[in-house]
Amino acid sequence: MLLSDKISPEYIKSLDLAEKKQLCEEIRAFLIEKVSGTGGHLASNLGTVELTVALHSVFDTPEDKIVFDVGHQCYTHKIITGRYDSFGTLRSSGGISGFPRCSESEHDAFIGGHSSISVSAALGIAQAMKLEGKPGNVIAVIGDGALTGGEAYEGLNNIGRDCGNLIIVLNDNEMSISRSKGTVADYLTRMRSTRSYYDKKEAVKEFLSHSPVGKEISKSLSGTKDLVKFAIYQSNIFQILGLKYYGPVNGHDLGKLIEMFEIAKITNEPCIVHIKTKKGKGYKPAELNSGEYHGIPRRDRRSAGNRSFSEIAGRTLAGYAGNDERICAVTAAMKYATGMEHIAQNFPERFFDVGIAEQHALTFCCGLASQGMLPVFAVYSTFLQRCCDQLLHEASIEKKHIVLFVDRAGLVGEDGETHQGIYDVPMLTTVPNTEIWSPADEATLKLCVDRALNASDGIAVVRYPRGLCHTGYAAEYQDFFYERSEPEKADTLIVTYGRISRNISGIKGADTLTLLKIFPIPEEAAETAAGYKRVLFFEESMKNGGIGEKFLSAIYERGFSGKYRLTALTAPPAAADVDTQLAQAGLDRAGIVRAVNDN
Repeated sequence: MLLSDKISPEYIKSLDLAEKKQLCEEIRAFLIEKVSGTGGHLASNLGTVELTVALHSVFDTPEDKIVFDVGHQCYTHKIITGRYDSFGTLRSSGGISGFPRCSESEHDAFIGGHSSISVSAALGIAQAMKLEGKPGNVIAVIGDGALTGGEAYEGLNNIGRDCGNLIIVLNDNEMSISRSKGTVADYLTRMRSTRSYYDKKEAVKEFLSHSPVGKEISKSLSGTKDLVKFAIYQSNIFQILGLKYYGPVNGHDLGKLIEMFEIAKITNEPCIVHIKTKKGKGYKPAELNSGEYHGIPRRDRRSAGNRSFSEIAGRTLAGYAGNDERICAVTAAMKYATGMEHIAQNFPERFFDVGIAEQHALTFCCGLASQGMLPVFAVYSTFLQRCCDQLLHEASIEKKHIVLFVDRAGLVGEDGETHQGIYDVPMLTTVPNTEIWSPADEATLKLCVDRALNASDGIAVVRYPRGLCHTGYAAEYQDFFYERSEPEKADTLIVTYGRISRNISGIKGADTLTLLKIFPIPEEAAETAAGYKRVLFFEESMKNGGIGEKFLSAIYERGFSGKYRLTALTAPPAAADVDTQLAQAGLDRAGIVRAVNDN
């Protein structure tokens, strides 16, 4: 066994090629065993084992900087750089992160929870190293899915030829989280079969070097090089942007990868190494269904037959789409994760997967709405953050009726700080002409979907958490649910919304009010709360700018003179299971009971 606690970048370099290949297989087996237990991103990491071993064979971290995009493909990097022993704590409370973390290791050059950021970050790092006179290369590892995001091109467009210490590795596995979509994906597919161009180019150079008039012919040809290149190769976008291009290379041929990275290291001009990998490599179930094995839950949290909020939202929308031809579904490479496969299967002409391009998706929805369609954009809360400008301008000003299914709203557990869905409420409540519903269970989810689809105009938001959706009890729609714990009204009122409303039922000594429409705050709900001596508000969102602050303002305007206590989040929690995160924030039932009893 080569894989042991002695593994390190220096150890990797001491191995011969045969030993490195053996190590790759041992790492792959280790990943399957550990990630099957801890949960995490399995398929993408199985596909990048040889890539990561090759990088550490050629480059020297932390002097050389590796920026992973998306960062969830960094598991082999973590194993190599001192976290082999602690890998069993992956994505757990007090354990190692599922993404690069600078505070966790000097070998992690940059955080990478969201996609399409690596080129911009690597370019900034490279220029800073140049300005400070520091040696070393900067390597941005970007997937073909991340290359569908606009920020990647903003970064590529700003690379200058003087940035010779920058190397971009395009990990082309033909997949994002859903299959890559659009012209970029088609372009990369064509590039995989263009090796003949480079073979022809080298043959011509070899011939000219031995010709008596070779130099003169070369001068003549250099003036028309771009024309010839376009004729043979249909052009290369990376070369047009000023990058030296190498590839495509088999991303599982360790020897070829090492050779190519050694060439890139001495090129002394910005370059891109295009490699072709297979997601889920070495594990047949993941190879056959890399989407299902993109992210897997912990072994003890897998269950069959339970329906999630995402699943129910998708099926409910598909039912409405059968009766309303205006309804369109839009997703950003998250067809299955957001339940939109039901629209895709039944109404493919009204389903649009735009790739990892949330800003485009939002404006695209506004374009659909401007012509009378009813678009529904299903997006994780953490990725909706990218759309603030589009919400404010394209959607809000002219009151475009678009519907947002904000998935993974609230705490998301093991994915940690970069994926917590706790900022959508403060962001969305600043956008004019926006209404927000937050269901607690299956029944209220269906009611909220109905209200959002039938809103008269403006942005209609239905936000719901990750995970199991309980059946629920609501028979008809109400803006809020108000219950008394005793025949007589208590002095204390508990107010909350969403998933955690299940934690407030039947608490002695307090009445309860569950908001279903959370913004604008229902007037009757505020009037009801204003009559209490003490109001306790619990919110699975950020405290600053959240509904709790707005609710306080609303009840003071209605004459409230009692005590008010707001329990909410003040920072994104680190990786842990959701129950632990709720308990740490005082949002579980025990925390709510303590607050009620704490006078």
